Amino acid sequence: MRACVCITLFLLLTAADGFYLPGVYPRNFSPGEAVPLKVDSLTSTKTMEGKETYKFAFCKPHDESGEVNIITDPENLGEWLTGNDIQNSPYVLQMKTDSYCMQLCTSYLGRSKKGGVPSLIKDSYHHNWIVDNIPAAMMMENSEVVETLYLNDGFPVGFVDTKSGAKYVNNHVNINIHYHQVEGETDKYRVVRFIVEPFSINHKFDLKTGKGDVKWNPGKSLDPVVVTNSDVLTSCNPDTPDTHTTWDMAVDAAVGPQEASGVVLFTYDVIWTESDIHWASRWDIYLSMEGGIPASIHWYQILNSLLITVVLTGMVAAILIRNLKRDLMRYNAVPTDEEKAEEREEFGWKLVHSDVFRPPTQHPMLLAVATGTGVQVLVMSLATIAFSAIGFISPAYRGGLIMACLMFYCLCGSLAGYTTARIYKTFKGKRWQRATVATALLYPGMFFGMFFILDIINWANDSTDAVPFSSMLVVIILWFGISVPLVFLGSYFGYKRDAVEFPTAVSSIPRQVPEQSWFMNAGFVMIVGGILPFGALFVELFLILSSIWMEQYYYVFGFLLIVWVILLVTAAEISVLFCYFQLCAENYNWWWRSFLTSGAVAQYVFFYSIMYFQRLKVTTFAAYCLYFGYMGSLCVGLWLMTGAVGMLSCLKFNILIYGSIKVD
Repeated sequence: MRACVCITLFLLLTAADGFYLPGVYPRNFSPGEAVPLKVDSLTSTKTMEGKETYKFAFCKPHDESGEVNIITDPENLGEWLTGNDIQNSPYVLQMKTDSYCMQLCTSYLGRSKKGGVPSLIKDSYHHNWIVDNIPAAMMMENSEVVETLYLNDGFPVGFVDTKSGAKYVNNHVNINIHYHQVEGETDKYRVVRFIVEPFSINHKFDLKTGKGDVKWNPGKSLDPVVVTNSDVLTSCNPDTPDTHTTWDMAVDAAVGPQEASGVVLFTYDVIWTESDIHWASRWDIYLSMEGGIPASIHWYQILNSLLITVVLTGMVAAILIRNLKRDLMRYNAVPTDEEKAEEREEFGWKLVHSDVFRPPTQHPMLLAVATGTGVQVLVMSLATIAFSAIGFISPAYRGGLIMACLMFYCLCGSLAGYTTARIYKTFKGKRWQRATVATALLYPGMFFGMFFILDIINWANDSTDAVPFSSMLVVIILWFGISVPLVFLGSYFGYKRDAVEFPTAVSSIPRQVPEQSWFMNAGFVMIVGGILPFGALFVELFLILSSIWMEQYYYVFGFLLIVWVILLVTAAEISVLFCYFQLCAENYNWWWRSFLTSGAVAQYVFFYSIMYFQRLKVTTFAAYCLYFGYMGSLCVGLWLMTGAVGMLSCLKFNILIYGSIKVD
């Protein structure tokens, strides 16, 4: 049913002025109607641990009776897995109704030493707010320039003075909401922008009792106060109504920033601005990062990748096609009487025709399982990138990307079982039940085990990224309820099929492999084999890592699809090229070598992730575990995918060339 709704929305919305993504729908507001502002987890690129906002001394929402009333939005599986924790807030926003220096609450932040809000500021934590499903963009202002950042990391809790080391909290925000009138309707408006400008303002205040310095009472934190320095903060002065807080007021020497200690007054302004932006295009500036990463960068990456692919293809054409043509003419030529008398000896890759299709002697089941799982990852990544490129997976639908990956992976279980069965049967394997179980459990079990360990780390650190047991149970149900049965189903049909037919028979006695040159060593081949495929993706890889770890948006899946195809083509060509060299050296042990050669790009990605890690400036051991645990798992998946492509490409190549020669 949901799929039908998504398809219908897609067909309807593609006709809109700006292409919008399914999974969300517009919400209209009347003048004066409440517009909810919600808060998500506090996040930091230093600790990589999400924190629940209301576990710290920030103002909490209350009901009419004055009791704390925190409501958590229902979340899908993807939101749980990505650490979203969306809750209501005490901020009051009403459509087209400006607010001026609204008092939220007074809160005791403790001492500016260890723990609490000061520790959040030290670790560079950010607030993440949402209005009408739009994340908050941050406005930065100084004496020279005003800049708005449309990133995915909200705005900072506070800042640390670089000279004194003092920590200051952003206790005032200007909430700027842009709206657009619904076409064809009167008094109906839609939110199209959400911008927050944070300030640190040292409000000097007294209780409205007029008693001067009264001891602060936590139970009276919602009581209104009188701002005593309102001669400078005119937005808080009742004698100067309709005045918004400005940067000049906040930096005035008579005000100064608010240190993150003691009793702090939290305030906010609300500014409503009419905009020409249509609702269907409101995500465009977020996804384009306001031109922060122009399309020319992606085109440069694609041109760079295409150049590598063209050069590699030229090498393959020059070496393989020319040499193969010469070899085939020589091997298929009818020998003359003189050549028969001399008993012309075979040489080159034809010499190993009776051994080239000999099953691998080392871990044939593991190779079959790895290839089957690699095909599963291959199709999953293709489906996810393709659906994202055409707009079916929207960032507005939080958690949609991770849910798509999970579902596509489970649904591709039949391909993994089928591929493993065909390969293992070709290897003349007898323990097909064990191979099928290994396909269903081995690599998914490794990934799930790593995820479970990292989840324990998140639980130990009280992070919102910790996945609850119920969501973990859902993942297990998807694994054993969908993926595992499909693996067995695919394996059944795979074993029902005949083994792969080879053009040459395998001899009963294996031929001795001659001593190989140093440059045909497996380690050297893996080093060289991974360079060109990595060169085809390293620029896009930087943007993807920034999206994952630096809280930046990434939604150029069209470019990613092109780079993904170039990566696979490059991996296949480099694997075939080294396979040909190996066979010419009379080494017929190509099965594992072809898998490892093309899969070597994963080691370069992991080494690059180590270099990228230095940009994050993490401060905790848990962050090390989370980063390298997840990056290691992603690299294993990449290794399986590219390795399977390389091995299957070499298998097809060998069948073609040995099927083209005459063998006695």
